[in-house]
Amino acid sequence: MTDGGTGLFESVDDVVEKLAETGYLASTAVATTVFLADRLGKPLLVEGPAGVGKTELAKAVAAVADARLVRLQCYEGIDEARALYEWNHAKQLLRITAGRDETWDEARTDIFSEEFLLSRPLLTAISGDEPTVLLIDETDKADVEVEGLLLEVLSDFQVTVPELGTVTASRRPFVVLTSNATRELSEALRRRCLFLHIDFPDAELEQRIVRLKVPGLDEALAASVVEVVGALRGMQLRKSPSVAETIDWARTLLALGADTLDEDVVRDSLGVILKHQDDVRRATEKLVVP
Repeated sequence: MTDGGTGLFESVDDVVEKLAETGYLASTAVATTVFLADRLGKPLLVEGPAGVGKTELAKAVAAVADARLVRLQCYEGIDEARALYEWNHAKQLLRITAGRDETWDEARTDIFSEEFLLSRPLLTAISGDEPTVLLIDETDKADVEVEGLLLEVLSDFQVTVPELGTVTASRRPFVVLTSNATRELSEALRRRCLFLHIDFPDAELEQRIVRLKVPGLDEALAASVVEVVGALRGMQLRKSPSVAETIDWARTLLALGADTLDEDVVRDSLGVILKHQDDVRRATEKLVVP
């Protein structure tokens, strides 16, 4: 195994088999990139439309490794305190108040100890010694300053807490960063990662996914569902149906007791897979039900 690798998988086929055991059906391209990220010990940057399985991939790897999943959910305005660590100021104040007779040097040594440190996802993932999958979800929603923090952490897998010193990972986590490409990530961050683009699956793979996730669905109906969803993705919609929404629609049809897809069933249940009225109107006008 290459230095820095986590050693979760023995081969590309091993990735396919183990992920399938968790319910995640991976293409060869996905399995190959996951294998290389594991073998080389490199963070994995996964881009693609919402709902194609980027986050689920990290969860599946965690399940395969029997590892804890540590998730940093990015959003506009997230800062170092929410991503890395912060001090429990309320608890520190109580400690200072309780020790009024102490000198400041004595109190400072006490309140800047691990007891008063609130570990956030990045520090939590680095400081643990058990198998860990670190999921940095929707990285593109974070500000550029957070990218700079990620560069520092993902380069050496260590964090410096000025009051305590440097915390270095004794066991590197398997790192997955996801992005919906709402903004361009920096080249510096991309260079530190292996890149994987997950698009909507082909019809054969999506049918397999639907049959796996909705086992009570008739094979012919599953094929019709995937065919209709594929046609919807070919339209100029505000939001194309995701794989997750395909599965939701299949479950809906099963709950309704539908044996086949007809215009009435499709029209009545379009709100499960389309989330904008303009999209529903366009689909109603143009969609030809098989």
